[in-house]
Amino acid sequence: METPRGPGQADRINALAHERGEPWINRYGGKISSEWQFAKGLQLLEEDPEVYARAERWIEAADWIVWQLCGAETRNVCTAGYKGIYQDGSYPSAEYLAALNPDFAGFVAKIEHPLLSLGARAGGLTAQAAAWTGLPEGIAVAAGNVDAHVTAPAAQAIAPGQLVMIMGTSTCHVMNGDTLAEVPGMCGVVEGGIVAGGYGYEAGQSGVGDIFGWFVDSSLPAEYRAEAERRGIGPHEYLSELAAAQRVGQHGLVALDWHNGNRSVLVDHELSGVIVGQTLATRPEDVYRALVEATAFGTRTIIDAFEGSGLPVRELVAAGGLLKNTFLMQLYADVTGRPISVIGSEQGPALGSAIHAAVAAGAYPDVPAAAAAMGRVLRRVYEPDPARTKAYEVLYEEYRLLHDYFGRGENDVLHRLRRIRNEARV
Repeated sequence: METPRGPGQADRINALAHERGEPWINRYGGKISSEWQFAKGLQLLEEDPEVYARAERWIEAADWIVWQLCGAETRNVCTAGYKGIYQDGSYPSAEYLAALNPDFAGFVAKIEHPLLSLGARAGGLTAQAAAWTGLPEGIAVAAGNVDAHVTAPAAQAIAPGQLVMIMGTSTCHVMNGDTLAEVPGMCGVVEGGIVAGGYGYEAGQSGVGDIFGWFVDSSLPAEYRAEAERRGIGPHEYLSELAAAQRVGQHGLVALDWHNGNRSVLVDHELSGVIVGQTLATRPEDVYRALVEATAFGTRTIIDAFEGSGLPVRELVAAGGLLKNTFLMQLYADVTGRPISVIGSEQGPALGSAIHAAVAAGAYPDVPAAAAAMGRVLRRVYEPDPARTKAYEVLYEEYRLLHDYFGRGENDVLHRLRRIRNEARV
């Protein structure tokens, strides 16, 4: 997940959009992220106007790579919608952009270009690119796309209500829908953003595996590392074994998974992690389990936001590097109360890219047909345990209380602490 940039610009973009009643703002959960194109563009304009003026193009990496491969400049509907605020056939108006900064009025000219649907042919591989890649000159090059979004067809999870969790250092949640809804705190909903003919919804957690890695790197006692090494396993595997032996709630802890900010549903990169309930008896495996639970609670919060907006989540489908941790996967099933299916490939984005390339080459008429033939999924690998799911209801309520207390303005201490830290570092 990208490092946030331009938070001040994003705040202004959001405030002005709500003030003017811009119709697109609620398609992004009411907040444009500082990760997206317009916040970054405005930041560059205001911090280095000379470089901004010299930039003829503002292009996503996926589209730029396709340009280099086939020699044709293109834009894809996925990144244009999620990152470029392209909705209902247009970008934000010049009038709106000028109200942000008069010199920003023409920004759309830097990003605007005819859009290609996902799976469309962008062109043929050039002779130069053929030499780079060792592939035959002239073969089809598909329109650009995003790693998380191509994974949905790879996991045969493009029907409405199938929520795909691409789980690694962070988690991206994508789901196709047949109706348009405005979901608070979502990264965006884009027509054709996952497959043509549907509405693609995206949410995410900006820190998941990174949180576990941070804890192991910064806080694991030497004797735990030594025992893991003696047994010939990694520290994460060892901690997972110890944590899995606990009953739900046995550690007496609740954590907030905001060590890298919150992407959905609060869209606030200035938030930070919290853990409550520690005593002198708290052990490393207690904290590790509480952090895993916090990320599962974060996913459940996203599910609740979807369902509260009239979009039922019927199935969870998991992909990504965290699949190897069976303790974590079972815990997610227990916390969410839903079975979890698993992609049948260790290279979901690569398989998804091949599916789109097959469509671009004409081997299949569309992405759903290619996904049905080429996608791989193992259904209901993890089933929720009813007793553990019931026990987690109590902890989840505590998580939600802390989530709203620290994240929705009742106590702004996390923002104040960040300001104090930043001032001390100057």
